[in-house]
Amino acid sequence: MSRLNKVFSSLKQDNRKAFIPFITAGDSGIENTFELMQSLVNNGANIIELGVPFSDPMADGPVIAKSHERAVADGISLRDVLGLVRRFRKSNTYTPIVLMGYLNPIEVFGYEDFANQASQAGVDGVLVVDMPPEEAHDLKHLLNIVGIDFIFLVAPTTTDYRLKLLSKIASGFVYFVSLKGVTGAGNLEINSVNEHLERIRKYIDLPLGVGFGIKDTDTAKAVSKTADAVIVGSSIVSFIEKHAKHKDKMINAVSKFAKEISSSIN
Repeated sequence: MSRLNKVFSSLKQDNRKAFIPFITAGDSGIENTFELMQSLVNNGANIIELGVPFSDPMADGPVIAKSHERAVADGISLRDVLGLVRRFRKSNTYTPIVLMGYLNPIEVFGYEDFANQASQAGVDGVLVVDMPPEEAHDLKHLLNIVGIDFIFLVAPTTTDYRLKLLSKIASGFVYFVSLKGVTGAGNLEINSVNEHLERIRKYIDLPLGVGFGIKDTDTAKAVSKTADAVIVGSSIVSFIEKHAKHKDKMINAVSKFAKEISSSIN
């Protein structure tokens, strides 16, 4: 059983929901990211989603897009991200790590080399924002061989036909994009989110995580009533940006917020 499956199975038995924070790897420095990962786990994170820096993060709003810009400017590469995960695994063998990013860095790396090195580093899941399921079979095959889950986005506009297709290729969990638009945009309509989750569950028998519009404890708590996981990114990344030059303040701010979110959903 994969680390992701173990976490979701354990949480379900305890009638709890997963808290999945997102941070961009290397934003404010690799060392700070490493310490933030440890702090997030200590303050309730069940799974960590690591953004792989990319020069054109088209699905991300201004807060996370700027974090990509900062990391890219500092020269953070996919290879550096894998090194970060490898280092994290030396002290933490139980918290799943999901890489969220774009196809270009993986194309440059090479599918087979990426799959092998990600597995060796201790990556548990991969979400490629701009790879449609119709074109994912080669990468999916290689990730299957090394036991890495392939996670896909589902939007409010995703058709029933596409959900059926995703049910055959997705694994780990499904990431429901709660809003039309980019990360951090708009306000959640909880009733609409619940309706979409109900429709998705008719076709996909995987845990459902909700992200893209969860900014505080109130929205996290509301979403957690029907979702299996609550994914929070922009609000956390904004603390990193605000306190980029003051590591202790940054870690304290992120830790406090993470603990509040975790407590609110459980």
